[in-house]
Amino acid sequence: MSVRENSRRFVFGKCPEQKMEKIRLDIIGMSYSQSQSGAYALILGEHDGMRRLPIIIGGFEAQAIAIELEKIRTPRPLTHDLFKSFADVYHITVSEVVINKFSEGVFYAKLVCSDGKVEQEVDSRTSDAIALALRFGCPVYTYESIMVAAGILMEEDAELSRPEEHLSESEIQQSQSYSDSTPEELQELLQSAIENEDYEKASKIRDELNKRK
Repeated sequence: MSVRENSRRFVFGKCPEQKMEKIRLDIIGMSYSQSQSGAYALILGEHDGMRRLPIIIGGFEAQAIAIELEKIRTPRPLTHDLFKSFADVYHITVSEVVINKFSEGVFYAKLVCSDGKVEQEVDSRTSDAIALALRFGCPVYTYESIMVAAGILMEEDAELSRPEEHLSESEIQQSQSYSDSTPEELQELLQSAIENEDYEKASKIRDELNKRK
């Protein structure tokens, strides 16, 4: 399950779903979790606001979110892509995702689905719900009570990526090798990474290509 990063800046508590006005959230970015090995911090931000909602997610879920954000097309459908294709076949849409509960450090979410006649709510892990929201192009919401219990107020956006001094030697060397490569070489590396389903590497190469445009 997705849990919130343990930090002195965060206030833990129980926060049941409230019937109140929803707050729209945007995906700000992701960073490596400093508290859990192999995990990532997904940062959601209040739309037109300065509050942030950090959620710790697993590597697989982070990959599913990242490749959709980067618009990387995979040779085979991933689980969330399969869900989207299945829903399309049966004319089911996800109209919105709501992070509707926060209890003991755990976030809960629901998918609001419809077949055009009946609207249903489906429980979901928050990380899966975000990955599906990206694929359905639907908004993500939460409640004020959850923002109060689990959100942080940012005076300015913090840098989400790790500073270079925190990177491993191999990561620094890899980054330098990308900067020395020609666009044609980067395109070949990108295609190879996608074929090998190494989407983290593919995202880094795509970033290097985008910087040169």
